[in-house]
Amino acid sequence: MACKELFYLGPEGTFTHQAAMEAADQLRPYVGGDEDDDGEITLTALSDVPAIIDAVQQGRGWGVIAWENNVEGYVVPNLDALIDSTDLAGFARVGVDVAFDAFAVAGDDPLNGHGGDEPVIVSAHSHGLAQCKRFIAEHHLRAVPASSNAAACRDLKPGRVAFGPRICGDLYGLDTLAERVQDFEGARTEFLVLARRDDVRDLSSRFREHGTGEFETIITFIPLVTGPGVVANVLDILRDAGLNMTSFMSRPIKGHDGTYSFIDTLDAAPWEPRFREVLETLATHGIWLKTLAVYPRRERPNPPVDAWMLPQGGVHLDAMRIERDWQTAATVERELLW
Repeated sequence: MACKELFYLGPEGTFTHQAAMEAADQLRPYVGGDEDDDGEITLTALSDVPAIIDAVQQGRGWGVIAWENNVEGYVVPNLDALIDSTDLAGFARVGVDVAFDAFAVAGDDPLNGHGGDEPVIVSAHSHGLAQCKRFIAEHHLRAVPASSNAAACRDLKPGRVAFGPRICGDLYGLDTLAERVQDFEGARTEFLVLARRDDVRDLSSRFREHGTGEFETIITFIPLVTGPGVVANVLDILRDAGLNMTSFMSRPIKGHDGTYSFIDTLDAAPWEPRFREVLETLATHGIWLKTLAVYPRRERPNPPVDAWMLPQGGVHLDAMRIERDWQTAATVERELLW
């Protein structure tokens, strides 16, 4: 089973490159085992995610793709690609702290002394641009997406700005115009490590042999019959089995109005009896199912959602206050009706 090549979205210096380095460190103990196998993992950059998925499906190695960001949410193209893949699943999950610096070509300062009427162009991956909106607005920049943050830095031209990880400055000989320009501190991106499905089963067994006891599973399901209560019935089955759901979302089935696939992350593994029974029950109820990932569960924070985190508008029900203030209750009722 030994796999020594790990593909990531290049070029060097992307956040995916950082995730690949971390994944290699974590997975190295599980690669060895054969007499001629020293457990080394080689990192190989590829130009885009479809190339990574194709390489993994051909059995050439494993792949790392961005999965979810705590500012922008799921990386939708990668999610869709995994749903549509023929022989892939995730077997490990790693997280990378996301912080952007603003770079320029050495000796250039496009933010000062720009004499033209056109705004200065700034490039980064679309998620990177979305996380640096304040800096873009303050400097009246024009955002142009790049295939990756590192590619934006590598291909940077005079008179332009690029956002990227701090290491891109040294990698590509750039000047740093500003540090940590992202809108939100604490931004983080989660990545999945992918393999062919038979390899995922083998690796899951190796994790268990090494003492891993708890796993998370990402499944996608599509009800073949639609109508009121179909999704609610599925969620009832998960609840009645005592499975803790940590994420739930939907994606349209492309080109077909009103049809969706649903993606669910659960604190359990498919080989657990209660989960196995759920999968069998859903299948007999006419639900199409596919496991997207099974990986060792990590400890994660479970903070409360404080009032200051809530978006403006909407209704926030304070049960204690409503109980003692009938006028508040009447206002809430009007808000809900509207």
